[in-house]
Amino acid sequence: MPRRARIETDLPEEIRQWLGRELAEGNFAGYERLAALLAERGYTISKSAIHRYGAKLERKLAAIKSATEAAKLMADAAPDDQDARSGALTSMIQVELFETLVNLQEAADAATDPVERTKMLSVAAKNIATLTRSSVNLKRYQVEAEERTKRAAAKKLDGALKDAAVAGEKGLSAERAAQLRRDILGMSG
Repeated sequence: MPRRARIETDLPEEIRQWLGRELAEGNFAGYERLAALLAERGYTISKSAIHRYGAKLERKLAAIKSATEAAKLMADAAPDDQDARSGALTSMIQVELFETLVNLQEAADAATDPVERTKMLSVAAKNIATLTRSSVNLKRYQVEAEERTKRAAAKKLDGALKDAAVAGEKGLSAERAAQLRRDILGMSG
């Protein structure tokens, strides 16, 4: 496992947050200035280390921005009442976690610290449990959404039949209407 960057290990959280804001506001440039500002605060961090940290942060921010924009476009272009996108995202994460577990198993050589490996497996297991709960809840939501849709369609059919009966219109028999209602609700018979 590669060692963590000095910025992540040596700087307190509030200084890291400040540095992140400065990098973003400065369009991920001005590393010498930031190194000098950190030195004024008592932290000796090279401009190269700041550049590496900034590049990593910039990639993360770009990915978040891109994902957010894509999600907005998808939501506008294709409403998702049954939350199929969440299902797809859950599946993608499950695949990544599976691959990570396989990699952890392969990393069980003598060079891997058993305590560190156990910690990583523990974190992975916790994330898998959370993801599984999310998947179960999503499936429950999807079933409930489908049932709500069916009930709403059956209610509209009932209303249309009632209006037609009041108006004295003919064309759809009560027997056929009942069968359509059963079909909509997914009932046999």
